[in-house]
Amino acid sequence: MQPFSYIEPRTLDDALRLAREHPNARFLAGGTTIVDLMKSGAMRPSMLIDINRLDALNDVALDDNGTLHIGALARMSDVASNDALRRRAPGLSEALLFAASGQLRNMASIGGNLLQRTRCLYFRDRHFPCNKRAPGSGCSALGGETRNLAVLGTSEHCIASYPGDFAVMLAALGGFIHVRGPVGERSIIARDFHSLPGDTPDVETVLESGELIVGVTVPTGPLTRRSHYLKVRDRSSYEFASVSVAAALDVSDDGTIREARMALGGLAAKPWYVGPTAECLVGHRWDDQDALERLADLALEGARPQPGNAYKVPQARAAIVRAFQTLAERHAGDRS
Repeated sequence: MQPFSYIEPRTLDDALRLAREHPNARFLAGGTTIVDLMKSGAMRPSMLIDINRLDALNDVALDDNGTLHIGALARMSDVASNDALRRRAPGLSEALLFAASGQLRNMASIGGNLLQRTRCLYFRDRHFPCNKRAPGSGCSALGGETRNLAVLGTSEHCIASYPGDFAVMLAALGGFIHVRGPVGERSIIARDFHSLPGDTPDVETVLESGELIVGVTVPTGPLTRRSHYLKVRDRSSYEFASVSVAAALDVSDDGTIREARMALGGLAAKPWYVGPTAECLVGHRWDDQDALERLADLALEGARPQPGNAYKVPQARAAIVRAFQTLAERHAGDRS
């Protein structure tokens, strides 16, 4: 690990000023990702700006309009157990509870979780060329070990996958990520926050230099109340998704689907939002198996698997059907 300086600002303005003055600085919250990356040499910030004393970014609350507000420094475990969130957006709670271990969830912040970086072994081992870590050096994964890498939205420069869970559900539910930086505050719809690799795999989000995530908002309603996060992985805990499905439905009293949303995880360099595709379920009954299978086929049309991860396509197809079947069973249980 190379030498770095450490500073603990007392106000948000001070933190943003330091980031502006030191372009290679990084913000430190829970530290569950950045410390590992610094140890491996995958990240080499010149300064860590510890923002944990910024208490204004810790809150989790539901406002009078039914919008959930989640501070960027709120810990994953606290958000997952929040009563309003569990009732209004159960899929978000599930996504958080299926992530990491209890100890890590107690430390990891929501803002840091949104910014976690790929688990591609070539990115994390600096002895291998990696366009995401060292632009222009090449992609060792192409022709290498690809078992848990992306099959959607890849490019000739990178096939790494995004490892997170919360961001996938947030994208499906139409949440917003709020950031503050040198030019003020702006809101970014969650499904547009992360970037596909294209020619610049090192650019992973739309954050500008010196910007800091300050919070997340999720408008709640009938759709978010019937949400579910399904995570398929090699073991039942402390494992990243091979495939995940964030699903949500709004169903009428007669069982007809009025609105459907979906995003996929583990399959691309970002949460893979397929909301327009999920609209093919509208007008069908919640228990229409043929409609679910057609959705799965449409969602995976553009998949380009490598030899080592071709299994992900049928796995994802089955997971999509299963996620919506779970919501259908819950709907049936609600009506009984």
